Amino acid sequence: MADKSITPKAVREDYERALQSMDTFMDIEVNDLMTLAERAQYFAGQRATESLKVSRIMSHPVRVVREQTTMSDAAHLMVTERISGLPVVDDEERLVGIITEADFLRGLGVPAHHPTHNLWQTLEVLFSHLAHHGELEAPEDPVKDHMVRDVVCTSPDQYVDDVIQLMKQHRVKRVLVCSAEKRVVGVVTRSDLMRIFFDRYRKEESVIQVDDGTPE
Repeated sequence: MADKSITPKAVREDYERALQSMDTFMDIEVNDLMTLAERAQYFAGQRATESLKVSRIMSHPVRVVREQTTMSDAAHLMVTERISGLPVVDDEERLVGIITEADFLRGLGVPAHHPTHNLWQTLEVLFSHLAHHGELEAPEDPVKDHMVRDVVCTSPDQYVDDVIQLMKQHRVKRVLVCSAEKRVVGVVTRSDLMRIFFDRYRKEESVIQVDDGTPE
């Protein structure tokens, strides 16, 4: 937590004293020096984020389902756990696919919605379909019949910046994190990425914001 007794005026005086204490002449104003320090701090924080590894931010453990898990059981798990996708693994716990809310809707015969739709847009599609087709029966076929087999995944040693690029390239909400043996060890979601930036924002808020140099 920042020391509230340190005011912007006090910070400015510290910079002035630092300049005066140097033996050599420096053709730089206090304001320029303070701005330079702020920019350096910003880029240092940006570099720290870019060099952050996936293993530091991923959510784990991850709920998974088996290939033979029924669609209705998978849907129940998604609702109770409040998640929008479940990795599918084989008997040796290796990743073989993923089942999402979009796949579940397709399994019910509901027209597929855009992968970037949020929960409310998904519900709108579902209730619109119900209004025209009546009740829907819970599908009992296995998730392997509906899952997506081409899964976007990364390794724990990859950098966060690479994961962001993966999400943008494939337009997905999550990226699974897998070991060399294709076992799911974590997941990076948009919420995980937002947490990084909120943490950075809080840290920057704790740093004294210097004034523009005008007299009080």
